[in-house]
Amino acid sequence: MFNMAETWSPQEDGLCQILQLLKESQSPDNATQRAVQQKLEELNKYPDFNNYLIFVLTKLTSEDEPTRSLSGLILKNNVRAHFHKFPAPVADFIRNECLSAIGDPSPLIRATVGILITTISSRGELANWPELLPKLCQMLDSQDYNVCEGAFGALQKICEDSSEILDSDALNRPLNILIPKFLQFFQHSSSKIRSHALACVNQFIMSRTQALMIHIDAFLQGLMHLAADDDAEVRKNVCRALVMLLDVRMDRLVPHMHNIIEYMLGRTQDGNETVALEACEFWLSLADQPICKEVLSPHLARLVPVLVKGMRYSEIDIILLKGDVEEDEMIPDREQDIRPRFHKSRTHTLHREGAESGRPANADGEIPEDEEDLEDGDEDDGMDSDSALSDWNLRKCSAAALDVLANVFKDDLLPVLLPILKETLFHADWEIKESGILALGAIAEGCMTGMVAHLPELVPFLINCLSEKKALVRAITCWTLSRYAHWVVGQPHDQYLKPLMTELLKRILDGNKRVQEAACSAFATLEEEACTELVPYLGFILETLVYAFSKYQHKNLLILYDAIGTLADSVGHHLNKPDYINLLMPPLITKWNVLKDEDKDLFPLLECLSSVATALQSGFLPYCEPVFRRCISLVEQTLNQHIASMQQPDQFEAPDKDFMIVALDLLSGLTEGLGGHIERLIVASNIMQLLYQSMQDPMPEVRQSSFALLGDLTKACFQHVLSCLPEFLPILGQNLNPEFISVCNNATWAIGEIAVKLGNEMHNYIPLFLTQLIAIINRPNTPKTLLENTAITLGRLGFVCPHDVAPHLQQFAQRWCMSLRNIRDNEEKDSAFRGMCNMIAVNPGGIVHDFIFFCDAVASWVSPRPDLKEQFVKILQGFKSQVGEEGWKRFTDQFPPPLRERMSQQYGV
Repeated sequence: MFNMAETWSPQEDGLCQILQLLKESQSPDNATQRAVQQKLEELNKYPDFNNYLIFVLTKLTSEDEPTRSLSGLILKNNVRAHFHKFPAPVADFIRNECLSAIGDPSPLIRATVGILITTISSRGELANWPELLPKLCQMLDSQDYNVCEGAFGALQKICEDSSEILDSDALNRPLNILIPKFLQFFQHSSSKIRSHALACVNQFIMSRTQALMIHIDAFLQGLMHLAADDDAEVRKNVCRALVMLLDVRMDRLVPHMHNIIEYMLGRTQDGNETVALEACEFWLSLADQPICKEVLSPHLARLVPVLVKGMRYSEIDIILLKGDVEEDEMIPDREQDIRPRFHKSRTHTLHREGAESGRPANADGEIPEDEEDLEDGDEDDGMDSDSALSDWNLRKCSAAALDVLANVFKDDLLPVLLPILKETLFHADWEIKESGILALGAIAEGCMTGMVAHLPELVPFLINCLSEKKALVRAITCWTLSRYAHWVVGQPHDQYLKPLMTELLKRILDGNKRVQEAACSAFATLEEEACTELVPYLGFILETLVYAFSKYQHKNLLILYDAIGTLADSVGHHLNKPDYINLLMPPLITKWNVLKDEDKDLFPLLECLSSVATALQSGFLPYCEPVFRRCISLVEQTLNQHIASMQQPDQFEAPDKDFMIVALDLLSGLTEGLGGHIERLIVASNIMQLLYQSMQDPMPEVRQSSFALLGDLTKACFQHVLSCLPEFLPILGQNLNPEFISVCNNATWAIGEIAVKLGNEMHNYIPLFLTQLIAIINRPNTPKTLLENTAITLGRLGFVCPHDVAPHLQQFAQRWCMSLRNIRDNEEKDSAFRGMCNMIAVNPGGIVHDFIFFCDAVASWVSPRPDLKEQFVKILQGFKSQVGEEGWKRFTDQFPPPLRERMSQQYGV
């Protein structure tokens, strides 16, 4: 059909065929689309097929623009996939046609040609197309607007896609010529050209490109010139440039900072929302700079009202959020509105002093910059978790900016903010009132100290707002109250906690889905803050949560599981009462029976059951058998699928391993909750075989959960683990790699648990672990949890095999003592310290050098068991008698006074 002549021109029938194809590819019918795809693949075998495509794009002006553009986009895909295989004449023909068509009168065709040029150049072809940049550069000076704009459009795309290579020696650093050239066009009469020129330069700010840094003053001058531009796109690019320069060239901005802040204040109120959003980012970036407080203080009184105003829902937001629909609980959720959840595998942690009920860092009370921050699956970011609004917008950015500024200015923000809050919180207009409540939540973290005085008045006001008639007001109030939950829990219950709980539970049963979601999330935060303080109200709480099961649509059900799991984590064994179990378990088990093995809704339900099983302990016995069996089957199915997909990848696809991870974690929860009762289930299963396989899985999260389960099984029914140790222990040794923190952490913990049970028979296995554990404890920047678990395990190995570990004592004693001084008295700490005492008895010289650290660690005990205390006294007295009274006095004079006092009171030295 096609020919390759010296000077190429299309054949009539070839052209007709291609135009027919282009027309068909615009059809909405799927079958037609598939036929077109197949035809395109066949045509790709003809060398000059791509010549026809470029011909239609650049020369066939008789055709309509969408068809011509489509021809260019199909060519772009071919270039992306096969350009290296194009015959040289075809490649040359395409390059020349692109350059000749860059000034096409149609903006759509110019843009398509620009995309095609940048696709060719980003295939590593810039070096093979040496005339491209000089030619584009020359076209910028054309008197024909279309040519200048087309060349700039192409250059902007090249700057976005190939910024690194433009600054490389490989091309002889074309930026040295391009940047000064771009800067000249900041003054151009066309706003489109000014915008292109600025967008091109902006690509090189973050990389601190030398060619731009040389001209930084000219660039800043150009920005000042463009600051008041009447084109929104230009203003947006000016704001973007200033936000990036804050990070990169603060030194250059400081002299102009007053004017820049004034300018950004204006732009944050720009009539164009994309400009306002770009400008609002400036406050987030400035808050990260050490000079923020100094330069922003004089402007706070004007900035804060602007941010609070920016937090109002726009009319479009309200339409997207269906803000006028109050009752929607009967409307089923659309699948695309349900964000995927990410399961966090189990990690073994120790309780630290004062860490009893603290929330994890970046808990869901924050205003995350992006939905993906919520990796716990904490759904609500406190503002609008609707997918239509999950994009970053002015409201979220303003709230986040107020949050970070509250953290910078602390209570100094309040004199400016409180009058605004007074005005907004009591406003008749619901949108304004709602933005005030959001502002109150945004400052909770930074201004807590100053807010305490106002909370006795504000909290009852907010509790009242939970029954406002506007659903969006009720929803934001839930979130704001959750930000003050810590304060509420610390007050007399009758005054605040009880009324808050009563109203939040009503909102969990609200007729509006967004309010249900916000209330459930807020309640989960309250549960984590209140912990066992909730025990007196458990019946009331459970009745509400269980009633919600019958009410909730799909998306909120997943959040309800989380609220129930968090409740179980917070109240623990207090949940183990027949009345509570009879309320809670039937609906959970009903859901469990309805869900199919491949349904991802199993994840949150399994996580929830895992917390419930751990809390209920023996109370879970009547339900454990089907749950246990299904978990085993989920692990088995996933492992088999994995093997099948490895052996025959074309026939079997790889499984979703989350099913197996969550099942392993629920097995851990069951084992921890049921203890020895799990034994009859273990006997009748192939769990050890499955564990052996999953401990060697290539995916770190699978190994992490496997080691957690191994540790729990060791504690609950060691006799079944015992026979597998020769196979299991070497695998644990291979996983002591601190690059995978959580895997390493759980493997370390499991080794310690096995040591305690195995006793001195651990002797043969110690060479598998010792060197690595000593390396981990001495490694700089090791996370706290891993340090503590490593120290515990080293102590436990020393407890059962002191003669093997004691000779190495001096290599880890100091770090060991420092790691364990902050954890509360518990079983693990007890066995670790007994191990340390045993090692000191074998090798007293190993501790001499770090004896002050040992004293400090011993002093961290509140009430050691009598026989352990006796060992401490023996070691301390022994050291004292060795150095004599005089030496001991010199030694204890180095102690901080509280340590000296504790030593003499507790241990009589």
